Formats: sequence, structure tokens, C-alpha cells
Amino acid sequence: MENAKKKIHYAWWILIGLCIMVGLGKGALNNSAGLFLTPVSKELGIGMGSLTLYLSISSVVTMLILPIGGKMMAKYNTKYLLTIAIILQAGAFAAFGLMNSVWGWYVLSIPLAVGGVFITVIAGPVLINQWFKKSKGLALGIMGAAGGAIGAIVQPITGNLIATRGWSSTYIIIGIAVIVIVVPVILLLIRKSPKEKGLLPYGTAATNDESSLSNEDTSNQGITLAVAKKTAAFYSLILFFFLITAIASFSMHIPTYLTSQGYTVAFAGNIMGVYMIGALVGALALGFFSDKIGAKTTTFLAMCLGIVSVIILQFFSGNVVLITIAAAIFGFMGASIGTLAPMLATALFGNKEYSQIYSTASLGLAVASMVVLPAYGFVYDFTGTYEMVLYALIAMFIVNIIAIYIAFKSKKKIVESGLWN
Repeated sequence: MENAKKKIHYAWWILIGLCIMVGLGKGALNNSAGLFLTPVSKELGIGMGSLTLYLSISSVVTMLILPIGGKMMAKYNTKYLLTIAIILQAGAFAAFGLMNSVWGWYVLSIPLAVGGVFITVIAGPVLINQWFKKSKGLALGIMGAAGGAIGAIVQPITGNLIATRGWSSTYIIIGIAVIVIVVPVILLLIRKSPKEKGLLPYGTAATNDESSLSNEDTSNQGITLAVAKKTAAFYSLILFFFLITAIASFSMHIPTYLTSQGYTVAFAGNIMGVYMIGALVGALALGFFSDKIGAKTTTFLAMCLGIVSVIILQFFSGNVVLITIAAAIFGFMGASIGTLAPMLATALFGNKEYSQIYSTASLGLAVASMVVLPAYGFVYDFTGTYEMVLYALIAMFIVNIIAIYIAFKSKKKIVESGLWN
């Protein structure tokens, strides 16, 4: 009986905790924001542009907090830091229900974003990197897929609550429910590193104390943030983060693109369902392949698949079957944000100051979120078509392939110069 228990490494309990925490942070809080916009705008007489400005404020705060957040994850007790973070994020979300002026959304977007940085951006990749030596990509994929699945369950519930109880009560119900569920999960399951449980990372073989020490030292190898900032690999990774987020953001415009091609709104909705299935499968598959053939090769394959999907959207938009396949592939590729990006950070810079490096490189994600979505919209407004955007997406895929090639060439120089230790 004891032997059976020992077979379940505590890393998997960490992953379960992360799936619940990140899934609710993203699916119940961040991703449900759009469901509230129309009812809030109508009832309070707030213009949609004025209301959605709070999302831009959140993006700016995210950009400012990311580098600091990485340092805090490395320095402070993770359990208590994440408890405070979820209270800030979900507490601010619940407090939206008490607001009757747009200024409430502007002010509360600050704690919402500060907490969200830790819960939805930094914690998952950092803790998985700490706890998993083997199957790291698979763990990231499971977390991404679980997050999507939880979001798919929670969003309809949120929509029904808004319809039956109103947006104000729904904000409060969802916010408090997330705190009640996630805080115990964090306190009971989340631990900063295997050291706290007297363990080695999952997949680290050890036969005695001496080999344990050796393996632990090896798992902490890499380069510092200060060194990383002087390399082409670091800026190539930031560029990759920016472009992959920019590419994936086009998914918000796919329904508009399809209706502009003569398809019905119902068909566009079905296609977005296919996109979500592709994203769920992609999260698991990209994680699995990252473990098996490496993050570099998997990234090249994902980018090439992405190019294929955009070519289909551009030149075969009249073919229903091909459009459906393109949506599935595009969703598959979009999962690379949550899976390949963290794996690339580990492969390029190691574990020494992973949380600081990953969070700083993630600035590319925050900047893309602010800039690209409205940019796509403006291009469509001015030209009446997404043709230029689709060509830009293909160019971004190609640039990403080049950026990752340069990044790994730079890593080789880092290792050869003795900076990796």
C-alpha cells in the first residue's frame, strides 16, 4: 500500500492545484469579462469604448508588474503570495458588482491585473519548471487543456447567471466562488519547490544522497537574467512571445472574417467550437512533442502548421471542409502560447533564474495584447477586408521561425563561452 502511494509523485498534486487555480483565474475571471460588457454598458449607460478601457489599463499594469512578479516568485513564499494574488484578482472581480460608475472599473482593474499576473501568467510555468524534470511539456499541456475545459464549463454558467440574476450579482457570485475554491487549493496543495517536501523534481533519478545533490545542482543550471539580457536569445524570445500572441489574437476576428466571406453567424460559432477543440488538443500534443523531440523542433513544426492554416483561410475560404480544418489547425497552433513559450524559456536559459527570465520575456505577450487586437480591427475598418492581416500573419510565422533559429544559435555561444553553469 505504501509503495503504491509513493508512486504518485507530489509534482502531480502540484499540477492538479495549478489546473484548478489557473483554470478558474483564466476561465471564470479573465475570459468571462466579455460576457459582462453589453449588460453593464446598457444598464449604466456607459459607452462600450469607455468601459473596455479598463481592459487596456489591466494590460498596462500587467506589463509593469511582470518583471517584478518574477522576482517576487523567486523571493517570497509561493503559497502566501498566490493566496494574496487570487484575493486581489477575484476580490476586484467581485467588487465590480458593487460599482455604478465606469471609474470603478478603472480603479479595480489595477488589483485585478496585479493578482492576475501571478495566477494566470507566472505561477504555472514557474512551478511546473520547478517540479518537473521529466514530462515538463506534458504538464504544461495538461494545465492548458484543463484551463480551457474549466472555462468551457464556467462560461455558460456565468452567462446563465447574468440572464437570471443580473450582471451585478453575477460578478459577486463568481468572484467569491473563485476565492472560496482556490484559496484552500493553494494552501493545501501548492508548494514552491520539491525541497519543501524533501523531494527531487519528478523524473530525477537518485540512488543516494550524493547523487541526489548532484541531480539537484544540475536541475538548477542555466544563466542569470543579467547575462540573458545581453544575448540575442533573450530578445529573440521576447519577439517570439509578442508575435505568437499577435498571431493567436486573430482568433477573436475569425467570426468577423467568416461572415465577411458570406458565412452565417451560426456557422462562425460552430467554427469557433472547432477552434477550441484544436486548442485543447494542441495544448496536450505540443507539450508531448516538446518532451519527445524538443521545444525547438516542435516550435518549427507548429509555425509551419500555422502557415498552412492561414494559407487555407486566405485562398480557400469558399471550401467549408478546408475552413473547418484550418480553424482546428489554427487553434492547435494557438496553444503554443501556454506550452511552447515556457518550454523555450527553459531550453534557452535553464532553471537558474527561470521565474525572472520568463516573466520579463512575457512582456512581449502583454504588449501584443494591448496593440494587436485593435490594430486588426482598424485594418478591417479602413480596408473592408482582412487580406492584409492574413498576409501579415504569414510573415509573423516566418519571422518567428527565424527568431527561434537565432535564439538557439545564441544559446550555443552562451554555453561555449562558459556562461551556462
